[in-house]
Amino acid sequence: MDYLMRQAREVAQQQFGKGIYLRGLIELSNVCRNNCLYCGIRCSNCHIGRYTLTADQVMACCEQGYDIGFRTFVIQGGEWDEQRSPWIAELIQQIRQRWPDCAITLSLGEHPRETYAMWREAGADRYLLRHETHNRRLYSLLHPQEMSHAHRLQCLDWLKELGFQVGCGIMVGAPFQTIDSVVDDIEYLIAFGPHMIGMGPFIPQRDTPLGRFPAGSVDLTARLYAILRLAMPMALIPSTTAMATLAPDGRLRGILAGANVVMPNLSPTDTRQLYALYNNKASLGAESAQGIKMLADELSSIGYHIDWSRGDAPTQP
Repeated sequence: MDYLMRQAREVAQQQFGKGIYLRGLIELSNVCRNNCLYCGIRCSNCHIGRYTLTADQVMACCEQGYDIGFRTFVIQGGEWDEQRSPWIAELIQQIRQRWPDCAITLSLGEHPRETYAMWREAGADRYLLRHETHNRRLYSLLHPQEMSHAHRLQCLDWLKELGFQVGCGIMVGAPFQTIDSVVDDIEYLIAFGPHMIGMGPFIPQRDTPLGRFPAGSVDLTARLYAILRLAMPMALIPSTTAMATLAPDGRLRGILAGANVVMPNLSPTDTRQLYALYNNKASLGAESAQGIKMLADELSSIGYHIDWSRGDAPTQP
């Protein structure tokens, strides 16, 4: 394990040095049309209050983030009906016009190809869509019958065709997951060649059908960061909030395994607990935009520093 981590760090440092890219996370809405069995914002969860930020609130988050130094904004939210898609396009245009030097990343789920094309034309640069698992049977155990594994993978292909920098990834330690299915995911990721790899340990959410399953492993997640860093040297790999939620040093362990991105939360503080994807989600301290000095100190303690650039993904060989 130590040898694997050391090799992954060396490869990451060869490509990116010791700078860690920042992404300012804005949790747009916890309204979702889907009913995924593991997710706290699933449409049938009646135990959380629903919210949607206004365009003015999103712009205020971006303003705050830009003043701090962020040059990438990640607009994340539940999956909406298509009639809201033009509003998203208008929001993208406002951000692009106000801050033309910033990258705009979307993480808004599955949509028709024409919706992705509209958002791309409006000025979005990147799109994160975790495939969750490449194993069809496992996918069916984690999602309602009306959701299609084939369509999820088709969306990733569309995004790549449209010129997005594309991110995908898995939940590590999800219920019913096996090591064989994880190996299948490694093979899929290498074959697909995403610009970004978003992976974190599974954490249960108490108000879901899978809420009694145990959490995934920080160690296994770090091991997968390292394996994929060696397999895909130029990928952008975030050390995710789920890592920091499960272990106080989880984010740093991810970076020491070859991760090179962190995503502090820029969302309004009064909505962060409502975006309850899983139990006890970290959103304050070094996980928040307001805790940048704390984050910088943590990175410095292991010999790293913040890289304030946009951090675009290099072209994969």
